[in-house]
Amino acid sequence: MASSTPDRNFNPTLAAAVCGILVALTSLSGALAPPGDWYIALDQPPGTPPDAAFPIVWTLLYIAIAVAAWRVWRARGLGRELGLFVVQLALNALWMPVAFGAHALGWALLVIVLLWLAIAATTAAFWRADRLAGLLFAIYLVWVSYALYLNAGLAWLN
Repeated sequence: MASSTPDRNFNPTLAAAVCGILVALTSLSGALAPPGDWYIALDQPPGTPPDAAFPIVWTLLYIAIAVAAWRVWRARGLGRELGLFVVQLALNALWMPVAFGAHALGWALLVIVLLWLAIAATTAAFWRADRLAGLLFAIYLVWVSYALYLNAGLAWLN
């Protein structure tokens, strides 16, 4: 059952712009708090990818989640699903400043667990609204599961 009804005046260009801007603003948290020399000096958990992998993967994921949000907006309008989307974006944006800005790996672990839960809830809501949107979010959930492992490993080893 839909949590809201689609807007008959849905503007796909405006919706795409809003989704893209929200995701782009979230991605800026990485520029505001880059890993830097502190991160490089940390003991890394097994399976840590090369640093060059992160911007590539995150760029693709950010595009995917913006498309997913746009599809859900088109299918359901502004409602609970997009509210969950905004919550997970806020947690996503918070992680980099906590982990790399404050060097607080324990707190970053708490943030990423909350992020994982928010993404799981958003994935389920998106799946019900639009299967492709749910699948795009499921891929994001897999990556954040891996990132959670990396964060836990960093906290444990350092």
